[in-house]
Amino acid sequence: MAFTFRTESKKSVSFIRPLPGLMLVLAITGCSVIDDRSERYVDEPEGKPLKLPETADEGKFSQVMPIREISSADSGRMYRDSIPNPPDMTSDILDENYVVEELDGQVWLLVNDVPGRLWPAVTAYMNENGLGVAYDSPQLGLIQSELVNFSKQARELLNLPDNPEGEEARLVVQARIAPGVRRKTSEIQFRTFEVDSDPDELLAWGSGEERSAEQLDTSKRLLDDLAGHLRNREDSKSYSRAALGMVSEPLVRLVSDNEIPRQIEMSLDYGRAWAEVSRALDEAGVPVVDLNRDEGYFFVDFRPESERESGWFSWFSSDPEPEHTFDVQLGEDDGNIVVTVERADDYDGEDRSPELLSELFEYLY
Repeated sequence: MAFTFRTESKKSVSFIRPLPGLMLVLAITGCSVIDDRSERYVDEPEGKPLKLPETADEGKFSQVMPIREISSADSGRMYRDSIPNPPDMTSDILDENYVVEELDGQVWLLVNDVPGRLWPAVTAYMNENGLGVAYDSPQLGLIQSELVNFSKQARELLNLPDNPEGEEARLVVQARIAPGVRRKTSEIQFRTFEVDSDPDELLAWGSGEERSAEQLDTSKRLLDDLAGHLRNREDSKSYSRAALGMVSEPLVRLVSDNEIPRQIEMSLDYGRAWAEVSRALDEAGVPVVDLNRDEGYFFVDFRPESERESGWFSWFSSDPEPEHTFDVQLGEDDGNIVVTVERADDYDGEDRSPELLSELFEYLY
């Protein structure tokens, strides 16, 4: 019995042994069998957009499986030597919705929705909380309250005293709804204004005015309360056709020459633009070697991943330290912040400046 068992074992081993070699040969030769479709992908003509009838209500139609639009500027990232990754549709979804953000004396609520859907919700919030709506302008994205001093509910919302001593300042509240920096997002702001009497028109927003710590605290409190209101109304959203006229020009634009990205233009103040570029570099996984906000530059390492990794023997040692290979520069031109990329003087590798600009644009917008 033992002799028979050993004989069968030897036969089994001799039969199985060639399989690893055979599998390796099949894996190697299989690469040549797969058709290279990179040129077909790049050269495929663009289809015609779907047109709705003139009588159709556009607010009631949306894409079930949206396909991101690719402009001629974005197509500069499509090279024949590799098939580009498909658009990451999850990039249009915020990691956390209804986030209150603050930067350089500005505070806003970031919402993963378009202004046209938020306009009715913000209007309802102001009416339900005693602020009321005295004036509004969907084109400007502004909603202005009535005088809050004469509403007990509004006074509680703004933490005004029940029995003020002496004459108190009269206040109105404005809400501003605008397209966000990132695609398919909106930013909502609240501001309080001291007035001599009940205004008979819409007040100017005045985004450049410096605000006190007390005003900022009031804005944060209103935005936090609004965030809870919006969460509770997620299942009953409505759409405002009037808000379709709201300014919707993108705040971030990729400028190209002959389909080669040259610069990014941002319709933002410098502080906000700097913060957004810093966030984009971090989310894109581009190592920052050095930076200087006052001088407006980021020194980054944008070598190909094969040059930034240790290779096959990475388990024996850590990845090499990042090197300064490209400069990301922020400047100002005609009221816009302009982002440019150049290869570092000491780096003699491939000039991947257009690719870095395209990648930054994907994470910025």
